[in-house]
Amino acid sequence: MVDFKDKVAIVGIGETEYSRDSGRSELTLALEAIKKAVDDAGLSLKDMDGLFKFTVDSNAEEDIAAGLGIPYLRAFGQVNQFGGAACGMVTHAAWAVATGSCKNAVVFRALNGRSGRRYGAGAFHARAGEGNNAFSEPFGLLVPGQRAAMQARRHMHEYGTTSRQLGAIAVAFRKHACMNPKATMYGKPMTIEDHQNSRMVHDPLHLFDICLETDGACAMVLTSAERAKDLKQKPVYIMATAQALTGSIPPSYTSTTARVLGPDIFARAGITPKDIDFAELYDPFTIAVLERLEDYGFCKKGEGGPFVEAGNIEIGGTLPVNTAGGHLSEAYLHLMSHFNDAVRQLRGTATAQVKDAEIGFLDSGQGVGAVILRR
Repeated sequence: MVDFKDKVAIVGIGETEYSRDSGRSELTLALEAIKKAVDDAGLSLKDMDGLFKFTVDSNAEEDIAAGLGIPYLRAFGQVNQFGGAACGMVTHAAWAVATGSCKNAVVFRALNGRSGRRYGAGAFHARAGEGNNAFSEPFGLLVPGQRAAMQARRHMHEYGTTSRQLGAIAVAFRKHACMNPKATMYGKPMTIEDHQNSRMVHDPLHLFDICLETDGACAMVLTSAERAKDLKQKPVYIMATAQALTGSIPPSYTSTTARVLGPDIFARAGITPKDIDFAELYDPFTIAVLERLEDYGFCKKGEGGPFVEAGNIEIGGTLPVNTAGGHLSEAYLHLMSHFNDAVRQLRGTATAQVKDAEIGFLDSGQGVGAVILRR
């Protein structure tokens, strides 16, 4: 195992406008976000020699390199698992930097998730009843929201979780988005009554329990801690990363693989959940946030509903979560926008700043990847 604790830093971040109809190609979106991240770091495009992307991203590495004038990619790679790929890509990029495979690595995501292929329509998920999907798709289980609804209903059954408690998550993130001028839902406050009165999409999930669909792109630049000291921005150091796929463990509709990933990453970082000042959690649906808060140990199993309802995840609470609005109210970019805001939090420049933030936690979905950052 490569021990790169505090040896690699995020030194640049960038993003495009978030919209519902960009009118642009995913390639041009990616190029803009990457260029902004490199400029933010105070580096040049010719300094970039590492590139890491989602397998589902439509942009080929050679097209990115050609479009930006990057002369030579010494390290590049792709990570699957949709949202989980964000933390996975940071992990792989950090490995590459720490081992000297490259000096400066770019991690990016670009998609026309509203005007192009839409996740909510099953464009990336439905497999025509092939493989394991033969046991679900013929019976109508076609899109992620339907699976999330089953998880929510089971959590309600086992622990007494309510729709209003799930709504408290959506309301908290909307409050944060209303502090963030870049957020899709900026200037559109929401009450718990608004949540409860929104239409039912996948019972028991209401419209506001479900993430946005977004056109846009985000990017980050990683380099060694030694080089980071001489760059433009205050470095944000990677304390620990971890990945986990637990196919041999029987699935549970009230738990995620975060229950095994949590002890691993906290041990690597040498801290506990109590040391985390804020969290950026993959939030395609409100129930996903609730499960991860429990499975990572930020609250006890089954107590996620009362925990969020008490305001703990809002700015000023014990654990502010998704401080720019998250996928529910800022933009849906597979946790990449969350990473950008985590960096801003640790630089002290976030729109909804957590006071004295020193350590941030990120989970990129389904428990398959996590990262802990520090200032």
